[in-house]
Amino acid sequence: MQRSLSFAIDNGNANEKLDDDGRAIRTGTLMTASAHIITAVIGSGVLSLAWAMAQLGWIAGPIALVTFSLITWFTSVLLADCYRHPVTGSRNHTYSEVVRANLGGIKIQLCGLAQYTNLIGTSIGYTITTAISMAAIKRSDCFHKHGHAAGCHTSNNLFMMIFGVIQIVLSQIPDINELSMLSIIAAVMSFTYSTIGLGLSIAKIAGGAHVKTSLTGVSVRDEPSSSQKIWSCFQALGNIAFAYAYSLVLVEIQDTLKSSPPANTVMRKATLIGISISTTFYMLCGVLGYAAFGNNAPGNFLTGFGFYEPFWLVDFANLCIIVHLVGAYQVYGQPVYGFVESWCRKKWPQSGFIAREYPIPIPFGSTFNFNFFRLVWRTAYVIFTTVVATMLPFFNDFLGLMGAATFWPLTVYFPIEMYISKAQIRRFSPTWIYMQLLSMLCLIVSLLAAAGSIQGLIKSVQTYKPFQSIS
Repeated sequence: MQRSLSFAIDNGNANEKLDDDGRAIRTGTLMTASAHIITAVIGSGVLSLAWAMAQLGWIAGPIALVTFSLITWFTSVLLADCYRHPVTGSRNHTYSEVVRANLGGIKIQLCGLAQYTNLIGTSIGYTITTAISMAAIKRSDCFHKHGHAAGCHTSNNLFMMIFGVIQIVLSQIPDINELSMLSIIAAVMSFTYSTIGLGLSIAKIAGGAHVKTSLTGVSVRDEPSSSQKIWSCFQALGNIAFAYAYSLVLVEIQDTLKSSPPANTVMRKATLIGISISTTFYMLCGVLGYAAFGNNAPGNFLTGFGFYEPFWLVDFANLCIIVHLVGAYQVYGQPVYGFVESWCRKKWPQSGFIAREYPIPIPFGSTFNFNFFRLVWRTAYVIFTTVVATMLPFFNDFLGLMGAATFWPLTVYFPIEMYISKAQIRRFSPTWIYMQLLSMLCLIVSLLAAAGSIQGLIKSVQTYKPFQSIS
């Protein structure tokens, strides 16, 4: 990950500004780490949980949520313990470095492929979700003025472009260490729109709305075929998996923490806090959202217009989603930026275009380090994710696929394998057996979720015309 080079400008105070690995001193705390985690976890996933619950029903839905949260917490603790090199005790700054230090071999390439593919996919998913929320604000105002029967169709493409321009500007922030305030603001926003969604769900329930729910979710009779019910359940598992897909950036978050107390100790607490708070919100949003909408729950319960009034509150909730995902996009984008920039600096170490930093004074006595390569590369990345999002703007299908692709390899498999290696757990010992069984079970679930999401994407693509509204 790219680190700010501002410490190199003042050689006289260099030693005071270096951490134990020779990089800029870290200032992260339990609070900032927890905020980063909540920002990363409570994103697009919370919006689809009412729909996922409708597919699974009152029994399987809550069980799936709790199971995914426990597995994510368990494997995140294992990953946090693998942060330091098993021999030298030195820091590993990225997920891939942790895999290299603990496993090595071809698993490094496999991990890198899985990690960065999913980081890019998440960036695309956040672009889709933010544009939908922007469009929802415009549609909400239209419904308020012209009635709920009005068409009020709005294309999401313009809003994706607006979001892309914002991300081009924010992507010039050198690294994740400088995103703490942005993450705290984004975490507050996630609480706000989740709470608004809960409040609106409760109000709808209290209003005496009669909706159809069941122990097994949407009835087979309400689906085009019995097989579609199965595909929808698989896709719902992918949506829930996506809701917990933060292991991608766990190492980068841990790398922001101070040297003392030990980073893994702080990260264990931050992980418990982050996942506990997130799961509480998830359970409330899923359960109450399903109770409010029943089997007809929309794919996104704040933009699917299950709620029309009060329109200003719906608008504010969507505004909070926008602010939150502006920050979350950067949390997920920074590891991609850092990987490419680090590789290019090693490949062309003498290139001034790539390596040279231009310090620019900014108000309040701070300095912003401008780099031409960072401007060109990060702008190109944002443009790429924006274009893909405009071509495939399918919220539930895309989230389900990303969740399925992320969950097993990065949330389960690699953390378990690294911990087994670092702790030198004997093959076929009880601990080794139960960890391998857990990994195999999660692989099966991920494959089923991926199959359901791909089937959903195929159905959506068959009727979709690129660059046109699907509202």
